[in-house]
Amino acid sequence: MNDASGIGNDQWKTRFGFMLAAMGSAVGLGNIWRFSYVAGENGGATFLFVYLAFILLIGIPLLLTETSIGKAGKMDAVGSFKKLAPNTKWHLVGLMGVFGGILILSFYIVVSGWSLFYLYQYITGAFWTEPDGGFGQAFESWISNPFAPLFWQALFLGITLLIVMNGISKGIERANNIFMPALAILMIFMAIYGLTLDGASEGLAFLFTPDWSQLGNPSIYAMALGQAFFSLSLGICGMLTYSSYLKEKDRLPGATVGIALMDTVFAVIAGIMIFTAVFSFEVDTASGPPLVFIILPSIFEGMPAGNLIAIVFFVLLTMAAFSSALSLLELPVAYVHRTLGLSRKAATFVCSGIIFTLGIASSLGFGIWSGVEYNGNNILDMIDNFTANLILPLGGLLMAIFVGWYVKRDQAIQMSELQSAGLQNIWYTLVRYVIPVVMAFILFASLFGFM
Repeated sequence: MNDASGIGNDQWKTRFGFMLAAMGSAVGLGNIWRFSYVAGENGGATFLFVYLAFILLIGIPLLLTETSIGKAGKMDAVGSFKKLAPNTKWHLVGLMGVFGGILILSFYIVVSGWSLFYLYQYITGAFWTEPDGGFGQAFESWISNPFAPLFWQALFLGITLLIVMNGISKGIERANNIFMPALAILMIFMAIYGLTLDGASEGLAFLFTPDWSQLGNPSIYAMALGQAFFSLSLGICGMLTYSSYLKEKDRLPGATVGIALMDTVFAVIAGIMIFTAVFSFEVDTASGPPLVFIILPSIFEGMPAGNLIAIVFFVLLTMAAFSSALSLLELPVAYVHRTLGLSRKAATFVCSGIIFTLGIASSLGFGIWSGVEYNGNNILDMIDNFTANLILPLGGLLMAIFVGWYVKRDQAIQMSELQSAGLQNIWYTLVRYVIPVVMAFILFASLFGFM
């Protein structure tokens, strides 16, 4: 029987386990698939510079804000707000997060299923040579099939379900204790390999030599902030939910800084890994989302030991997808588990069923429902844009207002667990004044098409 907090006795065994799981939530497709093509489309090093600035000024303070709500509330996303702000409407922020997590995971499993399928194709040798018509035609033909991709996204979600069903310490923490060290080793190996390729220096220059004139391009700021939110899993209460399972002795400030820094390191390593190969084989850096699933396979075919490298790459891509999917599924599971009184197993199955059903629409949007569009965006893109441009920034804005304006200053400082008076003042000033203004501006600009 669960206690009043809704989490029972299930907690992280160690703070390091929490950090690995939180990094797993952050280090997903956002760092490898999304970061690479967004950076490529937005100037490489200039985008990276703005992205790092947002991580420092917005990401870390807001990550501490979100985790402080979760640790103080000791409940799921909705329950934590109800506990800290009883008899108010603040719990709707948590409910929006649960809804956003379900939507994000519904299209996330589609792309993750693609990655799992590609891994299978390389392990079996089917993609060791370029298919008839090329990788582009093979990819387009496969994702437009109404049934085949659904199997792979169901398989991906099924594995995620089995892990989440086992709880925090025995499921999510144990899985991330394997995923994250292995992921780090594989990514470092791939980055070192990329540095040995001809033309690697051009890829490094693209990633680390800024063109400062591009700072006048307003879209870079919107994309960099969106990437920071997507990458750190901010604004949808996933980190809030994870932090609710912390022990009282586990301190937040060091953990949040470590999570953000390691997440950034992973993103930079992913950039090195991909852009050294992209420049070595003279591929357009602004190739967009197809970069990973169409262009990289063509690159792998021309590499020495390219088939082995492809297997390693899609292993790490799939592992990164799993680590993020765990937190996205835990978010609604924790809520349903508490509010409906279902067992964790039953709650996991209910949430997974809803997510898979919604994911069918995103998958069919590349095939028989491809005619369902809005402003040139298919179903997956519409859901992605809705969550990235509305739910994530709005969630971040409301959390900053909650801690900066609703909660009293002394309580906010106590929740943050910051010991230094100087750091307390900096963090509180950012949360109370700077972050809400920046978030409101970016939200307004994104919604009305100014960026």
